[in-house]
Amino acid sequence: MYYERTNFMKLNSIYLLLIWILFFFSCDEKRKKEESKLDQPNIVLIMADDMGFSDIGSYGGEVHTPNLDALAEGGVRYTQFYNNARCCPTRASLMTGVYPHQAGMGWMTTADMGTPAYQGELNDESVTIAEVLKSANYATYMTGKWHLSRVRNIRAGIKDNWPVQRGFDEFFGIVDGGANYFTPDVFSDNKKYKAPGAGEDFYLTHAISDSTTMFMDKHFSSEKDNPMFMYVAYTAPHWPLHALKEDIEKYEEVYNIGWDKLRKQRLKRQKELGIFDASAELSLRDPKVPAWEGLSKAKQEEFAKRMAIYAAQIDAMDQGIGKIVDKLEELGELDNTIIMFLSDNGACAEYISGGPSKEVTGESDTFESYRIHWANGGSTPYKEYKHWIHEGGIATPLIVHWPKGIDKSLNGEYIREPGHIMDVMATAIEASGAQYPEKYNGNKITPLEGKSLLPHFSGHKTDREPIFWEHEANIGMRDGKWKLVAKTEENGEFDPENLELYNMETDPVELNNLAEEQPERLDEMYQAWQEWADKVNVVFDTRDYGQRTRAYQRTINGEFENEFAGWQLKGKENAEFVIDTTAQLSGNTSGKIAVQKSGNVSMFWPIFAEEGERFNFSFETRASQDVVVNVFFEPVSGKQILYEEEINISEANKTVNFETKPVNASKQYRLAFYLKNSEPGTEVWIDNVQLTMLD
Repeated sequence: MYYERTNFMKLNSIYLLLIWILFFFSCDEKRKKEESKLDQPNIVLIMADDMGFSDIGSYGGEVHTPNLDALAEGGVRYTQFYNNARCCPTRASLMTGVYPHQAGMGWMTTADMGTPAYQGELNDESVTIAEVLKSANYATYMTGKWHLSRVRNIRAGIKDNWPVQRGFDEFFGIVDGGANYFTPDVFSDNKKYKAPGAGEDFYLTHAISDSTTMFMDKHFSSEKDNPMFMYVAYTAPHWPLHALKEDIEKYEEVYNIGWDKLRKQRLKRQKELGIFDASAELSLRDPKVPAWEGLSKAKQEEFAKRMAIYAAQIDAMDQGIGKIVDKLEELGELDNTIIMFLSDNGACAEYISGGPSKEVTGESDTFESYRIHWANGGSTPYKEYKHWIHEGGIATPLIVHWPKGIDKSLNGEYIREPGHIMDVMATAIEASGAQYPEKYNGNKITPLEGKSLLPHFSGHKTDREPIFWEHEANIGMRDGKWKLVAKTEENGEFDPENLELYNMETDPVELNNLAEEQPERLDEMYQAWQEWADKVNVVFDTRDYGQRTRAYQRTINGEFENEFAGWQLKGKENAEFVIDTTAQLSGNTSGKIAVQKSGNVSMFWPIFAEEGERFNFSFETRASQDVVVNVFFEPVSGKQILYEEEINISEANKTVNFETKPVNASKQYRLAFYLKNSEPGTEVWIDNVQLTMLD
């Protein structure tokens, strides 16, 4: 009995001990999880649009950017950080941590170029930072410019690749690539709103900043137990040159010195700041840019005003960044927030001139750019611009501020090891404790290409593997101190004879081409580039922007598998346009016009045609009752009709096939379907619309 009682007591004690141990470990595990959650930093990723390497104060510029400069002094700056030379490819890599081709964005959102690497929108084999961080309990927000959805789909209202569909809890901004700063269409989550306009104190840059701080207030009042990821994608200083009068006035006299003196002054400041050493030289003024002193007084005044407006756009962005930093400080979150600031490409040399007014005022009725003249200054000391893989196209400032995570001895210091925008995803993953997935939503995900920057924050190296580029057949590779690069002219052909080789340690401005001196290294690097190009499925295409978009117009969304993307629909007050999935014709989907009241209803497919071209069109159709449809191939503006016919449609399926006359002028035309005064209740189906070029 005693033995049994003793054994019972021993067993009871063991059970109690086990319970206590389990309780202890449970509490300890809970404590560790809570500590881990507390240690997860907020991440605020801020991107400028089309801003040159030397524009802001902490990188040698004269633009007033005290807030960015303070972040640089309280954090670290990178001297050799790279983007992908253009809006869409950069944003694709930034969001996904892989090369743009791997994410489906080898070119731009304007067109699907016919291969998965150039499909013109994010693919399902990539994941965004927002999607990954949500798995680590982050609340995710975005403000500003998305530019990762195909333009044709945006205009059709297809939202499958918009921010909210790609991992962001809330979004305010623009989905496309640019907008009037005073009168844009803005989106709050998935709903479109017309901005109130210039007379109502709306300015897109300030709206982006204000919505960012609003999201922060909301987050830390309702979800303060979870960390925050905030992506702030300013449109500033991307064209059009739109700025507020009070900001422009600060710079009205600043740029009377002209671009030649400005470039010299910027390089001098860059040397004083320690970005470049004393031996760095300035690249030659672009041969397309005239000497400032050779301009007339009137031209000097006009160009000085252009740059003043551009500077005002950056100034307004910096003001907003100050509001964001102040809000984090007010909320007690600044120390545990990683703030990263960078630009999507180098200075923009694009010639833009539109709008009702050609006067350079910065107001909403203008639509101008600051031109190659000032872009040459924005690239200081480098050569080339946005589009190209020389440093002027791909070098970006990168400022990282994180009081809790960056060794204080590094404050104000420079990171000189090369890095790439893909590394932002890898950095966010390591800092947050998130896991990059092998599969997501049932899709196999492309392995991460980026490398975490966290070692830099404690004075260590990342030993970055080679970095590769291709954009419009402009190519490049950076491997340690060596850089391979080649420029391909628009509408030209890539030629390996144009390959250049630079030692970036001794020649950071790419002035001394070593290709002839080191042919073996050149060949070795080019072979490595070709292996990478094969891996990501590079296709060379040097056609200009207009040619590519016009070619894409000839790929008709004729089976309506992508809803009404690409079609222009008129008369929505009289009829409903719907995608029918009941296989009324040969395909699984067709376009259906359901007439609701008497009135004109039409569908157009726009096509740019060159003089002398002619086409064959065919389509299938039927109707719920007898109806007449007028079919035209006609100019968008002008009187020459190249085909017209009244087609009687009934309940029986009908195939229509016709040839057009030769086009007598190169311009925009359209395939048009007109229903005039059809009876309410009439339904018309159209499917399998095809275009064939005729000899």
